[in-house]
Amino acid sequence: MQFVQGLPDGVYVGQTHIQHHQALPSAQPELEGFNLALHVNDDPKRAQQHRMILLDEFAEFGVNKITWMTQTHSTICHTINDEMTFEALEGDGLVTQTRGHALMMMTADCLPIVLGNADGTEIANLHAGWRGLAGGIVENTITEMKSAPTWAWLGAAISQPCFEIGAEVKQAFCGKYPELETAFKAGEKSGKYFADLYAIARFILKLHGVENVMGGDQCSYLQEQDFYSYRRHAKTGRMATFVFMKNANA
Repeated sequence: MQFVQGLPDGVYVGQTHIQHHQALPSAQPELEGFNLALHVNDDPKRAQQHRMILLDEFAEFGVNKITWMTQTHSTICHTINDEMTFEALEGDGLVTQTRGHALMMMTADCLPIVLGNADGTEIANLHAGWRGLAGGIVENTITEMKSAPTWAWLGAAISQPCFEIGAEVKQAFCGKYPELETAFKAGEKSGKYFADLYAIARFILKLHGVENVMGGDQCSYLQEQDFYSYRRHAKTGRMATFVFMKNANA
């Protein structure tokens, strides 16, 4: 398992890929690989086994709790520490101050963003498609945190040349932040544009004091061997972006 470098001591961040040596076979070719989603009509036992494989891999770092959520392209963010949720939380952002607690976000073209503070005592994970980014999921997650985030990592998302959108999407961003005009390139068809999710996220993050923004150099659509992509195949699996703080006893 590969982790992001350059983070505070004890903080671990990464993203799963389609390829995993323990991925279970699937009767559905479009879901082959290490799918972690329960909402894509995969065999639920298979997806749950994949999730348990991840938890086993995290266990050597003292992780004893893993939180997934029902993602809804919203701007809702939850703080979760010791409490146990018996029903999946709905929303698109998670914050914790608890060591040994892994926060998970699933994507297949949308942008996963991980946040943390300078001393490695608080972390956040959020799912940012264009609706979430425009609506304020980044801003809401920063507000939910008890300390100011100083760094962010951007996982694999669809890149600008592959992400064509309509004028209403461009207006949703530029009506709020006029500076984001530069994050859109005109498409060949009238009223169509190519949006740069990475540039949009960097702008919003830096506007809110997050100067160290890492990642943002991959494409879920083009890197077919590495990542699932909803725009490439409407029926597909999901990767997971994770963040946790190592338990001091591990």
